[in-house]
Amino acid sequence: MSDSTIKVALIGNPNTGKTSLFNHLTGLNQKVGNYPGITVDKKTGTCKLSKTHKATILDLPGTYSLNASSADEKIAIDILNDETNEFSPDVAVVVADVEQLKRNLLIFTQVKDLEIPTLLVINMADRMKAKGISIDIPQLEADLNTKIVIISSKLQTGIDEVKEAILSYNSLSTERCIAAEKIEQNSITNTELISTLSKLELKKVQHRETIIRYQFINDTLKKSYRVDKEKASDLQTKLDRIFTHKIFGYAIFGALLLLIFQVIFEWSSVPMDFIDEIFGSLADWTKDVLPAGMFTDLLAEGIIAGLGGIVIFIPQIAFLFLFISILEESGYMSRVVFLMDKIMRRFGLSGKSVVPLISGAACSIPAIMATRNIESWKERLITILVTPFITCSARLPVYAILIALIIPSERVFWFFNWQGITLMLLYIIGFAVALLSAYILHKTLKIESKSYFVVELPKYKVPLFKNVAFTVIEKTKAFVFEAGKIILAISIILWVLASVGVNEKFENAEDIITETVEQNGFNEIQEVSLQNKMFRYKESLKEEAEETGKTITPQEINSAIAEKTPEFRAAVIEDEIAALRLENSILGVIGKTIEPVIKPLGYDWKIGIALVSSFAAREVFIGTLATIYSVGSEGDDEEGNTIKAKMESEVHASSGKKVFTFATGISLLLFYAFAMQCMSTLAIVKRETNGWKWPMVQLFGMTIIAYVAGFIAYQFLK
Repeated sequence: MSDSTIKVALIGNPNTGKTSLFNHLTGLNQKVGNYPGITVDKKTGTCKLSKTHKATILDLPGTYSLNASSADEKIAIDILNDETNEFSPDVAVVVADVEQLKRNLLIFTQVKDLEIPTLLVINMADRMKAKGISIDIPQLEADLNTKIVIISSKLQTGIDEVKEAILSYNSLSTERCIAAEKIEQNSITNTELISTLSKLELKKVQHRETIIRYQFINDTLKKSYRVDKEKASDLQTKLDRIFTHKIFGYAIFGALLLLIFQVIFEWSSVPMDFIDEIFGSLADWTKDVLPAGMFTDLLAEGIIAGLGGIVIFIPQIAFLFLFISILEESGYMSRVVFLMDKIMRRFGLSGKSVVPLISGAACSIPAIMATRNIESWKERLITILVTPFITCSARLPVYAILIALIIPSERVFWFFNWQGITLMLLYIIGFAVALLSAYILHKTLKIESKSYFVVELPKYKVPLFKNVAFTVIEKTKAFVFEAGKIILAISIILWVLASVGVNEKFENAEDIITETVEQNGFNEIQEVSLQNKMFRYKESLKEEAEETGKTITPQEINSAIAEKTPEFRAAVIEDEIAALRLENSILGVIGKTIEPVIKPLGYDWKIGIALVSSFAAREVFIGTLATIYSVGSEGDDEEGNTIKAKMESEVHASSGKKVFTFATGISLLLFYAFAMQCMSTLAIVKRETNGWKWPMVQLFGMTIIAYVAGFIAYQFLK
């Protein structure tokens, strides 16, 4: 580390605006990784302090104290208390909420005891006048032995003062706030002593020390912190009565979810169609521009088709993270956690289980890691096992394309449409099955445990655009790049498997199809394919005429179709040749082998391949089908070359009936709602439960539930 680079650790309670300050200081110079040896996210960034100095900012997990009672708190202690740690800071910046200063100062006094330069940043200064708060800064600085900076993340004031204070960190006092003799020698910050204490003894020590610290904090704030209660608004109390109401609270939450899912479909449809067409055109352009050969086929049919199967869903993923971020930033999500506590208890879960379950809507992996703050092992284990039932963002691409194929976009009650309602129902079904599974596990697992639920209800606030934007960009980028790497690798593997034959039919496919057509003409299925191509061309002629304002007669249309018919017939033959090669490739043989197992669910061998490959990541399902259908079909026009169009036109070779019928679509939706289709989640469960027993129980249990649900749905609806 250069001498001109200052290492800074940001620490503070949750909901104090620590992340907002981090974003203001670092801008786009951020990166997310894991602490060495621990699967917990860490955020780091760089900040330019002057022409010659910059800072490396480490955003520590939000924590209420340094009591080492959770994994997050242990991380903070290890970094702040161990000078040999690579993240050991030159200066600690403690962020506090101006309205919760008393509680926030607890961790400040603990950090000061570590005798490292410590800066106190009091956030949300824009609320002071409305809340009737006044602070005697010089007095408070003297009592706390530190420099204090008042900021407003919302108004972006005081940020430069924070940078100046960091730059001059050597002038900050390293003296304790509280005399050392007032704190017992078996201090909770003494990590060596912690390991020798029993859990009961440790809690007693922590309790005594906390009392001493709060006595100091109370005496300090009496001299420098004033609140005019007449000016303090009770708006939060009024809002809480509504949002946590035993009836209206649930109704509001349900209405918000329905609105979110409607918007996800409504707002994202245009950019999704545009992206779909772009990738279809790009594949065609690649084949036209580059010389024919294996490399061109790999690029057009493997890489571009596979990536197109995930990039198309960026709008929906971005909107999902946008709304989750707004709900969290506004303080509403904490009310949902509080509201759901009573429901959780009935099913054997802790109120703390709500956080992982709701977080599971983004991704099961961090959601499962979030169970670490659940003290009861039984409740934590149950939460870990049922969290994958919650619909995560990786399932969204699968849901979106299938719903678009089988559910009409007709509106209900003006604003709502059936597609958005279907998406919401899938989320509700996942949550309901999670609760039912939790109840069964609660009754069957013979593990004795008790726990208590405490949740903080932060102040309501208007979400900061910058924070929301950072969250959406960061989460969407992580989703796309992580999924993109997997899809790219799988797309290449699938293309190779689909391009290598296993018998003479693969090598002689062109001769076999050409000879059959010359002798017998088109069969019924081929004739339907030809009519479909002619119909699409007819519709495109009409649309072109409408756009240009020209009049086109039926005779002109028939003439144009007749002129294109030889081209269409050649395309049908090419499709048949490609399909025969695919069926007799290594990939085809694999698919045909597993087809008998999945046929009762309405799936063909191509869907079977997608199911198996999507175990790497759920969203790979669409990318796999896009690759398979690109290899198995030449395509004839821009519209017919999109992912959705290929899936919509796919038919069974034996019957000529569509593959993606309503029955098959519902079966697939339910299968993906319940199946454990993510090896990364299994790996995290193995790590969190210290063995393969529970991941295997989870894998086979969820797979059986998914298979049975898909089987019943298809057999009932077909």
